[in-house]
Amino acid sequence: VQLQASGGGLVQTGGSLRLSCVASGSIFRIYAMRWYRQAPGKQRELIAAIISGGRTNYADSVKGRFTLSRDNGQNTVHLQMTSLKPEDTGVYYCNVNSIIDSSGTFHPLDYWGQGTLVTVSS
Repeated sequence: VQLQASGGGLVQTGGSLRLSCVASGSIFRIYAMRWYRQAPGKQRELIAAIISGGRTNYADSVKGRFTLSRDNGQNTVHLQMTSLKPEDTGVYYCNVNSIIDSSGTFHPLDYWGQGTLVTVSS
């Protein structure tokens, strides 16, 4: 499984950005796709997740400002980030948790993308 994240950049406080993540490879079904954020000097934290049924979960710090969506039938997710704050600055990582591959084999593993940098200036 390969993950390609895109959409990071520099934005002013109050601005918006849209991150995308495309999962490719021998994938039949993905259990969950997630976004993590690692701020400078801090541990990586889970900020948003979407599971195969479409249910989403958000960290309290982004709830109401970030929206995670998934393209129908596609292994692509988009994280729409609005009302950005300087504390949203960090490297954002896309993650896939557990897949069923094209042969029907279940892989209870975590897969990671390369990260995309988001910088929110004050």
